[in-house]
Amino acid sequence: MRSIWNGAISFGLVSIPVKLINATENHSVSFRQIHLTDGGRVRYRKVCEVDGEEVTAAEIGKGYEDADGSVIPITDEDLGSLPLPTAKTIEIVAFVPADAIDPLQMDAAYYLSANGVPAAKPYTLLREALKRSRKVAVAKYALRGRERLGMLRVVDDVIAMHGLLWPDEIRIPEDVTPETGVKVRDAELDLADALMATLGEVDMDSLHDDYREAVEELVAAKAAGEVPRRAEPQDTGGKVIDLVAALESSVRAAKEAREGGAEGDGHGEDAPVAKVTSMADHKGAKSGRPGSSTAGAKKSTAGSEKTAAKKNAAKKTTASKSAEKQTAEKQTAAEKTAEKQTATKKSTAKKSTAKKSTAKKNTATKRSSTKNAPRKRTSA
Repeated sequence: MRSIWNGAISFGLVSIPVKLINATENHSVSFRQIHLTDGGRVRYRKVCEVDGEEVTAAEIGKGYEDADGSVIPITDEDLGSLPLPTAKTIEIVAFVPADAIDPLQMDAAYYLSANGVPAAKPYTLLREALKRSRKVAVAKYALRGRERLGMLRVVDDVIAMHGLLWPDEIRIPEDVTPETGVKVRDAELDLADALMATLGEVDMDSLHDDYREAVEELVAAKAAGEVPRRAEPQDTGGKVIDLVAALESSVRAAKEAREGGAEGDGHGEDAPVAKVTSMADHKGAKSGRPGSSTAGAKKSTAGSEKTAAKKNAAKKTTASKSAEKQTAEKQTAAEKTAEKQTATKKSTAKKSTAKKSTAKKNTATKRSSTKNAPRKRTSA
């Protein structure tokens, strides 16, 4: 991967040469502006407002527009004379717990790569120190002509840096909360918790941009001279329904879909699915924006069906393992019994053989004694 910045991490008196590499990439489909009459590209040209002449890049400088509308020229020499100690240094200023960083401050993400063999040791030291402390480093750095705030953390075996917005760049959420006072009952929270538990979790790696894929298919179809298929308008569920009834129906439908998928009888697919449509979704649907509540309901249903299928497969696997275990235990017990019987038979046979051998020895001894005994003489 190509680096976009070379510098060093300043860690106390330790300096770690590093390269800055973009950690993300944009996969969105981009379009060009064209002239509808002949399909020609429409390009922007930089024109001076005073004389109306087109200017080149070499003739363009920087200027700051004051409050009264006047423009104050600022040259590169002016900016170069300003103190910027972080121009080539990522200066660590503190180590804090990860939850001390507000996610609203998160900006672009980068990977930091050790620049050269001598940098490997201090780089590894900082990485392992971050791992063991379970903290993140807050740092200052300069990029594209301005000083920025960053957060260093460990991702796998790499130090990653997230650009952070300055605290004064985070807007206070004024007039965002509902104006009217709303009370939520415990029963409603219990239903919401049940719905969340029923829908289950999702593998983040399985998520993808459906709209981008649709755009790519549209472009491919038009490039091949085919007539693109028009999508049928979907029901956006514009009716406002009772929240508790919607939650109860959603929980019941999700459970039926999961149980139906586990039994394999198809009832889960026919179960009615209640749709809870927020006012934001209504506005989005009316304005023609993608991502309506129907699509969300379909994704939620698909997610619950996938979760149910996974749980069903897990149950079958567990049952199969249990049956295999019982069979193995029975076979082991039978083998042990057979071994005991065989050992008993062998022991009995050995004892019988020993008895016969002893009897033979006794008989031989008696015969030998009889032969060797002195004969009595008979007097005349």
